[in-house]
Amino acid sequence: MSPGLYKKIGIASAIMMVSVFLSRVIGLFREMAIAFTGGAGGDVDAYQIAFVIPEILNHVAASGFLSITFIPIFSGYLAVKDEEEGWRVFSLIMTCFGSLLILFILAAMVLAPELVSVIAPGLRDPVIFSKAVRMTRIILPAQFFFFTGGLFMAVQFAKERFFVPALAPLLYNLGIIAGGILLGPYLGMEAFSWGVLGGAFIGNFILQYRGAKKAGMKYRISFDFRHPDFRKYLFLTLPLMFGLTMTFSTEFFLKFFGSFMPGGSIAALNYGLRIMFIMVGLFGQAVGTATYPFMAHLAAEKRLEEMNHLLNDTLRGLAAVVPFSVLAMVLRHEIVLIIFQRGRFDAAATELTSGILLFLLAGTFAFAAQTVVSRGFYAMQNTFFPAVFGTMSVLLSIPLYYYGMKVMGVNGIALALSLSAFIQVVILYAMWNRRSSNLHSRQVYLFFVKICLLSAVMGVLIEWFKENYLGGFDVASFSGSLLMVAFLSVLFAPIFVSAGYVFRIKEITDIADRLAGRLKKTRLF
Repeated sequence: MSPGLYKKIGIASAIMMVSVFLSRVIGLFREMAIAFTGGAGGDVDAYQIAFVIPEILNHVAASGFLSITFIPIFSGYLAVKDEEEGWRVFSLIMTCFGSLLILFILAAMVLAPELVSVIAPGLRDPVIFSKAVRMTRIILPAQFFFFTGGLFMAVQFAKERFFVPALAPLLYNLGIIAGGILLGPYLGMEAFSWGVLGGAFIGNFILQYRGAKKAGMKYRISFDFRHPDFRKYLFLTLPLMFGLTMTFSTEFFLKFFGSFMPGGSIAALNYGLRIMFIMVGLFGQAVGTATYPFMAHLAAEKRLEEMNHLLNDTLRGLAAVVPFSVLAMVLRHEIVLIIFQRGRFDAAATELTSGILLFLLAGTFAFAAQTVVSRGFYAMQNTFFPAVFGTMSVLLSIPLYYYGMKVMGVNGIALALSLSAFIQVVILYAMWNRRSSNLHSRQVYLFFVKICLLSAVMGVLIEWFKENYLGGFDVASFSGSLLMVAFLSVLFAPIFVSAGYVFRIKEITDIADRLAGRLKKTRLF
């Protein structure tokens, strides 16, 4: 690929990485506010269950896939200088799918009690059940804002505008926090549900509408179902609507199987998942979102070898998340205590959540890698394969959840999440290699094995050092846990970099060299 394209990818990645980082930080404050208000109790379980039906609607409307399915179609019109026709297709999708989604939302609000009974069959407490139903009805309309906002953002991505879309998750999370803080004293956990609705309206609808208008958006109501590219969009989207993706299945199974566990288990699973998703977001979501438009361009120009090169390089870079995941495993108790232990979130909740976090962190790389591998298929306008094989992987993982729950309780559910993620990403990558004749995939597999073995050794050494020489730290307190995290993080950095040079891991040494170069320049000036 040309240096100019790499530079564009770098800028886009930087913008999205900052967005994801800030979003995850604000998201942590959101979870901290929720933990403070509800701890790891039944009210938080109800709040988490309230998201399941809206997430199913979001999945059926393919709101989360709009950038993936719409960008290649819209980019095609931009490439042939026929932007007007691109806006026509945009209007068709907005009108037809938006209208259908509104009907689904109204039906789901009416049938909310019956639907909650189906998705959380283990929920027996009538008070918690009633709260779950009410919060479901509050959150449901937000799905319309996610859908329209997704299209507005797809337009901006297609025109290589990343800044305004990068603000959406920030304002969404700030809206949830504001709702909880302002209305919490009067409404309890329900206040966060109103924050969800307000955050989605401002961050995903109003702001993205303005961003799309500045990008030249033109919209008119249209129901021309015969348009060939509307049918093409429908063909690309249907597999995603009915396929079971990793993200969707994770959120669903967490709440479905968690409903059979003691009260607070769903809340603890969610807290642990949010911590793990910080690294997934930084390493996977940001890079995957930023590289996708460029993958789509390479695919449109039939430059498959360069596309494979980009995909393999990205996966090797993502493997850097593995040693950081191992460090977080060692510090899991301290991390949970620092982030959550205050208000109604007590020491018992910390123990429960930190035990779950150990097993969730094992799947960090798989969740991060999946965001990149699946986009390889989407860039080739192939949504069928990832949908079919993703669904097969999800169905194969159901026994893992069941037996994990039976044998290990809530920790078994967490382990099943991680194993399911690995099954899905391995199947997807293997299928990609077969269909794209990816000749260098073996290097990616070997590199992953190498980084895992190295990380395991580093983790054992750091855990041994912690247990034998750092017993004086009062890890039951906030300050003691903070000192432990700071000390081991500082110790980890030189070990990580040194291992990169000793074992000649280019992905590590390149980062270290760039940082050293910047420090040198800073000293000069």
